[in-house]
Formats: sequence, C-alpha cells, structure tokens
Amino acid sequence: MAEPKRAVDTSKIDVHGARFLIVEARFYNDIGSMLLAGAQRAFLAANASFDVLSVPGALEIPIMMAIALEAARAQGKPYQGAVALGCIIRGETYHFEIVCNESARALMDLSMGLKLPFGNAILTMDTEEQAIVRANPELGDKGGDAARAALTVLTLKHKIGAH
Repeated sequence: MAEPKRAVDTSKIDVHGARFLIVEARFYNDIGSMLLAGAQRAFLAANASFDVLSVPGALEIPIMMAIALEAARAQGKPYQGAVALGCIIRGETYHFEIVCNESARALMDLSMGLKLPFGNAILTMDTEEQAIVRANPELGDKGGDAARAALTVLTLKHKIGAH
C-alpha cells in the first residue's frame, strides 16, 4: 500500500466541545471495530465528543445518518460533523458496485445539502486482507483519517466564519 501524502497537519486540532456523529456498518465486525477505534482515538485527541450508531451495512449508513442528524437538530443538540465507517468487499456480482457507488453518492448529497463536515471511511476493497490493513489503526487508520478529515473541515469552516 502506498504511503499517504498528508498535506494538512491535523496533530494540533482542538475542537473542544464539538459533537460528532459516527454511523458504522457492522457487516464485517472485526474491520468495523478497527475503523471505530481509529475514529474514536482521533476525536478524543481533538477534544471532541461523539455518538455511535451501528447499522447492518453500508447502504443503511446514509439514511441513518440523515435521521440522526435531523433528530439531533430538532432536539436543539445538533452535531457539528459526521463520519461514516464500513467495509464493502468485492464479490462475484454487480452488487459491489451498487453498494459502493450509492452509499458514496448518498453521503456526498447529504454532506453538501447540509453543509456539514463529513468523513467517509467506507472501505471498498477487493479482499478482506486489504481491508484489515487499511482499517487497523496501527497501519492504515482509515477510521482515524475520516475523523481527522471531518475535524479539519470543521476547523476550516470556523476559520472562515461559516456556521
């Protein structure tokens, strides 16, 4: 796996008091646990709080995220960002492409519509071995990367005065 070229230093992000939503798919439980561990570690390092909701698979992530974000806003406790965690492994049918494309499209639509910082760590892999390397917080840390992406966008949003 190629080493990531990170252009933004996220080591000093502190969003004390910011609240994030993590929606995770548990189709591959071990991979999901690694992704979640990475995301949690990144949020804790930035002094952010988070809530975690688990759904069966990647296609359920966007709708659960939309429902939870709307409910939090209605209760006067809106989230400042969200992260999607999951894994889709290629099978022998076209279903892989549908799940990958539609989950990503729905998340982008939701993020753009709400103007809300999102991080996407729905892994789209050919093999379980590839997913494990990318999900493991000590190796690929894609869950942590997704959280840091959402944290960075939130920080930039505040920097330019957007609310």
